[in-house]
Amino acid sequence: MQLNGFHHLTAVTADAPRNHAFYTQVLGLRLVKKSVNQDDVSAYHLFYADGKGSPGTDITFFDWPAPRERRGTHSICRTGFRVKGEKAFSYWTDRLTANGITLTQPVEKLGRITLDFEDFEGQRLSLVADESDTPFEIWDKSSVPAEHQIHGLGPITLSVPDIAPTELVLTKVMGMTKAASYKNGHGNTHVYWMKGKGPVAELHVQEEPGLPPAQQGAGGVHHVAFNVAMADYTAWAERLRALRVPNSGPVDRYWFKSLYFREPNGILFEIATDGPGFHADEPMETLGETLSLPPFLEGRRAQIEAGLKKL
Repeated sequence: MQLNGFHHLTAVTADAPRNHAFYTQVLGLRLVKKSVNQDDVSAYHLFYADGKGSPGTDITFFDWPAPRERRGTHSICRTGFRVKGEKAFSYWTDRLTANGITLTQPVEKLGRITLDFEDFEGQRLSLVADESDTPFEIWDKSSVPAEHQIHGLGPITLSVPDIAPTELVLTKVMGMTKAASYKNGHGNTHVYWMKGKGPVAELHVQEEPGLPPAQQGAGGVHHVAFNVAMADYTAWAERLRALRVPNSGPVDRYWFKSLYFREPNGILFEIATDGPGFHADEPMETLGETLSLPPFLEGRRAQIEAGLKKL
């Protein structure tokens, strides 16, 4: 029973049409599911991923009319995307610059080339050299050439004021291994491994006691989800219960099953299963092309569609 890397990361946008354009046209990801927040059906929930919506490749967004995030600690502060080979960084530097994107020069972090940039709302992102052979599916309709397409998530970076309670949950509850530490601008960054190799299996945690707490908003991150096998889902629910970790209990999202809980510094974690998958209710060839609703919302389709803006 172990975490198989990341499942998805969910962030916040206040402009769904522009968000859709950026992640599909600039980053070349596939919109694999166009749905709504199941707890707030007035808001889109958009899923961008590789060609088949593979677990570990998708960044998702809630569309909320929120002000910009106030940056700080107690937060998920940067999302990594994996790319392959040194030539990818020349390609992406040119592509992002041509689209007016704020970015840094590529630097080496933990022996990997890394390029930091931000989307139009200040969502903090990175492109990271991927030395692993983690499978991903090419999106043949992407505007990005196959050899430079984004392979998926990793690493993802948190900011906390005190590493000790967070580390206890990561290692003793979630089964991660502490692998390394390095200096960052405000303190130390600690690296934790899940199953796998390379950035897909790494959670980075910055210890930043001098920062104020973040205030969530557009350009910020709502939660990060970790991937588990469907066969292990019940055991994870039992593990959280047995360890007396306050949590949501089992939640069926239709395309995957979830468990939610907050680590001690208040960051929302999700454990999500690797199936059934986004093709459970749509043909693979047409994923994301129409509004997809789980069965329990289908009877409200007309009302829900009327309340959503066009992408």
